[in-house]
Amino acid sequence: MVKLNVDLDTFIIDVREQLLKEYKDIFAWMYKDLRDIPPRLTQHQIELHTNIPTSHQAWYWMNPNYVVVVKQALDKLIATGFITLVEESTWLSPIVVLPKKNEKFQRYMDFQNLNVTIKKNPTPLLFTKRVLDMVAGHEIYFFWMEFWVIIR
Repeated sequence: MVKLNVDLDTFIIDVREQLLKEYKDIFAWMYKDLRDIPPRLTQHQIELHTNIPTSHQAWYWMNPNYVVVVKQALDKLIATGFITLVEESTWLSPIVVLPKKNEKFQRYMDFQNLNVTIKKNPTPLLFTKRVLDMVAGHEIYFFWMEFWVIIR
C-alpha cells in the first residue's frame, strides 16, 4: 500500500502511481526485500572517544503491553538481518516506547550516554547543503540512494 499526500495535484498523483507500478520490482515493499543490500552501502562506523568509559544504563520494568511491541519489532529486525544477537555488549541503552495518537506505539533507543562519547566529525555537511540547494523551490522530490526525481 502506498500513501500519497491528498493535497497533491491529481496529475502528479497519477504520474507517481504509474512510476511506482512500472518499477515495482525495484522498490523494497517489505523488510525482507532489503535483505540483499550490500553491507558496504548500509554499514558505517561510529568513532568513540577512548578516554570515556562505556555506559550500562539501569534496567527498568517495562509495561507488559510495550514488551510485546518491542519483541515484535526486534524479531522483525533479527529475521531480516538488520540486527544480530550478541552475547555481551559494552554499551546498554534502554528502549523507550511512546503511544501514538493512532493507538500504535513508537519505539526509540535512548542513546544519550552514547552520544556524549562520539567523536564529532569536523567535515562540513556539504552533501546536505547540496541536497537542500537542489530541492529548494520544487514542490515534490523523491530521493533514494543515488536516484533523484524532482517534479517542478
